[in-house]
Amino acid sequence: MSLEHQHKPTEAELEILQVLWQHGPATVRFVHEELSKAKEAGYTTTLKLMQIMAEKGMLEADKTNRSHIYRPLLEEEKTQQQLLNKFLDATFRGSAMKMVMQALGNRSTSKEELDEIRNLLDKLKGGEK
Repeated sequence: MSLEHQHKPTEAELEILQVLWQHGPATVRFVHEELSKAKEAGYTTTLKLMQIMAEKGMLEADKTNRSHIYRPLLEEEKTQQQLLNKFLDATFRGSAMKMVMQALGNRSTSKEELDEIRNLLDKLKGGEK
């Protein structure tokens, strides 16, 4: 399912998707418990959100058991790419350089992270240094 054919996930919907992407198909109870580790969340709120997400085509519910098992219909990497592209266009007028400079300027970056960034840049240049 493409984000182009539906609304982009809200922040709360993304939190649910993150749990399902990380742990795989799960019950509402499991998702609720995972979300509750980071912030206060009501079970009925999580349930309603997941039902709405199923209606929107973001999740699919297996209703063969008493406890419904939900699985994401949106692919993690594709969703990240589409959301990032929209954010990049809206916030940085499409400039990846401006976004990267802002991100690196706002947080301390470890040597390991900088090495990974250098490796990625080398790959993008075709391995030339």
